[in-house]
Amino acid sequence: MGPKCPPPLDKLNSAQFNCHISSSWYNHSERCQSLTRISISAKRLVTGDTKRRRARRYKELRRYERSVLQPVQVRPARLLPVCRYEQYKKTADWLLDHTEQRPKVAIICGSGLGGLADLMTDKEVFQYKDIPSFPISTVQGHAGQLVFGKLQGRECVCMQGRFHFYEGYNIQTVTYPVRVFFLLGVETLIVTNAAGGLNGSFDVGDIMLIKDHINMPGFAGQNPLCGHNDDRFGVRFPCMSDAYDRDLRALARETAKEQSCDSFLQEGVYCMLAGPTYETIAECRLLQKLGADAVGMSTVPEVVVARHCGLRVLGLSLITNKVVTDYDSDDKANHEEVLRTTERRTQDLQKLVSNLIGKI
Repeated sequence: MGPKCPPPLDKLNSAQFNCHISSSWYNHSERCQSLTRISISAKRLVTGDTKRRRARRYKELRRYERSVLQPVQVRPARLLPVCRYEQYKKTADWLLDHTEQRPKVAIICGSGLGGLADLMTDKEVFQYKDIPSFPISTVQGHAGQLVFGKLQGRECVCMQGRFHFYEGYNIQTVTYPVRVFFLLGVETLIVTNAAGGLNGSFDVGDIMLIKDHINMPGFAGQNPLCGHNDDRFGVRFPCMSDAYDRDLRALARETAKEQSCDSFLQEGVYCMLAGPTYETIAECRLLQKLGADAVGMSTVPEVVVARHCGLRVLGLSLITNKVVTDYDSDDKANHEEVLRTTERRTQDLQKLVSNLIGKI
């Protein structure tokens, strides 16, 4: 059965009018029917009622009409949620008040790579949950703490655990720490990640210097710079053709040669997907045709914001598994394999980053 139709106007008394006015009986489609009833009732007021009855009914009619014909409230489109400059500054000021260190280099550690912070001296550790407005990492292999200290005599700040789009954070929250680093006075950002190898010449355990990236979420409008631009951070339309600093890459190659790990040092293009699912075979084949050498679920948003702020960026991917591109293969990507591979190669990567920082 369909919805019950409201009674005609001329059959309603005042109490019934008030009941209908305060109820949610009349939806948008029924309002159109009510227009007709109002018109008919208006004619009846003129033809059959006494003067007093006509006046009373007219007031009731107007009251009813205002209720039925009340304009529908349309909520205006909202901009993407964007953190304000004052919020970033509040976080940065809190950190500056709680440490005397003034780092010029920031390091964001990927899955299983947080051990780099263990090499620091004069360490000061802050849990993410204790830092005002700071997000919290929820992924295995991400400790969730910010470590201030010295590497090779240089003051640094290291994130043991990053934030990901697939954790449910919006893309601005994922990149929140980068702008905080900028306000702390950081000038160079080193980002590391665990990635799947798309390039057939790469082996598991290789370290790839990132020379460029493909921002897949950005193609879908998930760019951390969408929304209001604050000129105190950077320009409205920043250039990304030089996202990964050429001089820092050259310095990394030189450092790798000195510590005899240049045999497994590669260079290539990193592609970011939103995750949390690993890639399908068709997706892997597509990414290979696009020119990607490695694929992961992080890094790119942080790099975009860092370049927007004018920071120099060095990106390093640890190839923890080779992607599956054969439908007859029984191999499957999994997070446990990623962490196992990271454990085997983490010391080489940590040593590379540590020695590199001493030269910056």
